Amino acid sequence: MQFDTSITDEKTLYKLLTGLIIPRPIGWVSTIDNQGNNNLAPFSYFNMVSSDPPCVMFSTRRDNNANKDTLNNVLQNEEFVVNLVTFDVVDKMNTTSATVAPDVDEFQLANLTPIESVSVKPKRVKESLVHFECEKIHHYFIDNSSGGGACVIIGKIKFIHIDDAIISENNHINLEKYKPVARLAGSNYGMLGEIFSIKRV
Repeated sequence: MQFDTSITDEKTLYKLLTGLIIPRPIGWVSTIDNQGNNNLAPFSYFNMVSSDPPCVMFSTRRDNNANKDTLNNVLQNEEFVVNLVTFDVVDKMNTTSATVAPDVDEFQLANLTPIESVSVKPKRVKESLVHFECEKIHHYFIDNSSGGGACVIIGKIKFIHIDDAIISENNHINLEKYKPVARLAGSNYGMLGEIFSIKRV
């Protein structure tokens, strides 16, 4: 089967792409607005961009020329924290995906603990095992024909926090203790299954 994206409706494209491009890591992005309100939301359009310099990206949907709170906050103060999602906090992560008013603190909504960051103003999620403190270095709007689209944010990682329980002395990550969760399609999520190795040519 083939699909011409220029004539395929958006719902079908979303269903196809989110069902095919899997698994996707989840960036649980915390930000803060100019009034000091915390914001926390998950984004599965997320990944690393480079290791030198260390950078990550996430993109956020825009509808009717309106930004999500996360995007507004990043554009205002150019800082954010990516908290990575593990099995132990997946239900709380899902709670923070709710659409709420900008002044609603998702940390409180999901009964999570905000802790201070070292180099940026947005708080970290204490219950997360990994945090990337980031400064925005680039953003790019992708417009569609109906006054929406997306915005891609690229952030340089200024500080990395890793729970001692999942990292060894030689900086290897213990995957059995880490238990990362990935986004699939619809309401489905996945965890690491069988792992195999192939030496690079």
